[in-house]
Amino acid sequence: MGVTILDGGMGQELVARSSAEPTPLWSTRIMLDEPDLVRSVHDDFFAAGAEIATVNSYAVHHDRLQAAGVDDLFEELHLTACRIACAARDAHGSGRVAGSLGPLGWSYRPDFAPPAETAAALYAEIAAIQADHVDLFVCETMASVDQARGALLGAREVGRPIWLAISTLEDDGSRLRSGEPVTALLDLVDTFQPEALLVNCTAPEAISDTLRLINGIGITLGAYGNGFVRIANSFKTSTATVRQLAARTDLSPERYADFAEEWVDLGATLIGGCCEIGPAHIAELHRRFAA
Repeated sequence: MGVTILDGGMGQELVARSSAEPTPLWSTRIMLDEPDLVRSVHDDFFAAGAEIATVNSYAVHHDRLQAAGVDDLFEELHLTACRIACAARDAHGSGRVAGSLGPLGWSYRPDFAPPAETAAALYAEIAAIQADHVDLFVCETMASVDQARGALLGAREVGRPIWLAISTLEDDGSRLRSGEPVTALLDLVDTFQPEALLVNCTAPEAISDTLRLINGIGITLGAYGNGFVRIANSFKTSTATVRQLAARTDLSPERYADFAEEWVDLGATLIGGCCEIGPAHIAELHRRFAA
């Protein structure tokens, strides 16, 4: 089976391109104020060789929008994100669009997320809005078993293929960010039968460790790591901004692709990038794996 090249990290790429100071709304704020930047990022990832455009809806949740006083824009923001990704795909002439279902509450803090049954309704609302525009859904940065369950319950309501992307500890790829063992997810995978299981938004080294645990479970595997030094504790609050995260200086496109080669050897066939992984990294992945 060949390798499918995913896109890279939308949020950090937008921060790098915008002159505005980051806010807790992160990439959503830029979509409100500078939507052309979102389109340019999608265009550049496609030009680099990506075959998937992930919709810029990761953080478009009621709780975040309510805190900023813009929850009345909830549906329109999701539709705008979908339209921008689809327009980039159409201009490129090929590719698929993945709807993004990011973590409720806050990234890397599953203890902030509502219980699965409550979360399911919130995710189902998003899935219904995006369903006519996307080819699949990716439940991103799921950091606990219950958080993953909520996303899977909601996403399955509209009948699109689902990818489950989990985030593990930087220094222990055998554990989700909740502290639960990665293997605790296997019953959930058996029950919901997502099309793919990916590891995302953690250190490339941790991804390799996680893939060693799940290789051979009979499901398509994928990986898209971040380029942060680590997720600082100061970031793990709902008022934080990405200014509290530091980027690695040792993760060139070539070095990142070296990790990706290891992931492919461990069974991954869906390869891309998360935060701090830009078009140059995706171009190097395309150079190595497109054939």
